[in-house]
Amino acid sequence: MRRLFPLSAESPAESPAGTPAESPAGTPAGSAARPLGGPSPVEDREWTLEELAEAYAYPDLPGPEATPGRPAGVWLRANMVSSLDGAAHHDGRSQPLSSAADMRIFGVLRGLADAVVVGAETVRQEGYRPARAREPFAARRAAEGRPPVPAIAVISAGLDLDFSLPLFTEPLVPTVVLTGAQAPAERLAAARAAGAEVVLAGEGTRVDPARVVAALAERGLTRLLTEGGPKLLGQFAAAGVLDELCLSLAPLVTAGDAARIINGPGLVEPERFTLASVLEDAGFLFTRYRRLRQEGNNRL
Repeated sequence: MRRLFPLSAESPAESPAGTPAESPAGTPAGSAARPLGGPSPVEDREWTLEELAEAYAYPDLPGPEATPGRPAGVWLRANMVSSLDGAAHHDGRSQPLSSAADMRIFGVLRGLADAVVVGAETVRQEGYRPARAREPFAARRAAEGRPPVPAIAVISAGLDLDFSLPLFTEPLVPTVVLTGAQAPAERLAAARAAGAEVVLAGEGTRVDPARVVAALAERGLTRLLTEGGPKLLGQFAAAGVLDELCLSLAPLVTAGDAARIINGPGLVEPERFTLASVLEDAGFLFTRYRRLRQEGNNRL
């Protein structure tokens, strides 16, 4: 794995005036330089989990200021994989598009999160299990006063879920189920009986994506990670609560009619994101984009 952006101090890239090039954030390209005596970020090598954790660290919270229906100090990032031709999955699952490096980053993103937010259809298709404790992140999470693993937060309007699965019966921290106020009473009872924490995040039978973010933040779960699927990610994008997209681009072509990574009604105005970083491994590109939003006089 090697860093393609931001450029490291070892890169010869310079501005026309001969001064070090700058990243979009206005910091010198060399700011990503290795520690004294350490390996270069541009070397093609396996990164340690600590290096990946630093590269994918959440921004210092509080993050965006509070807006109607959304509290301050919460950050929602998405982690998705796509083929070269835009497919979010192959034969209904994302695993065929993944790689060993992609799975390492997947694990790191979970290790950094307070909660992993996922749609019910993805839970069923991908066979979701509880998050497992990862030794490299134990000390970091304990020092921050956080549980050993992130909670899995499942969004489901109809609660058509198998509550006998380990996701609900064997998690290290209770699985959260977010649903609407008029969800079927018998399914609500089944979720609670299985040990899930039920959260009402919408009127009627539907779930309000903005209320999902607010409800989790109220429970102290402010570093949020969504793994989709595409319909859920479309709802978060439409609600204006998606702060960051971590997109793995696989060097594969699938054809077919698989959904895009964000699958939902078009936005009135396209949302603008800025490139934060790019890593490369065996032809896979691991990108991070952060949403540009107006906050007072500052553009983040």
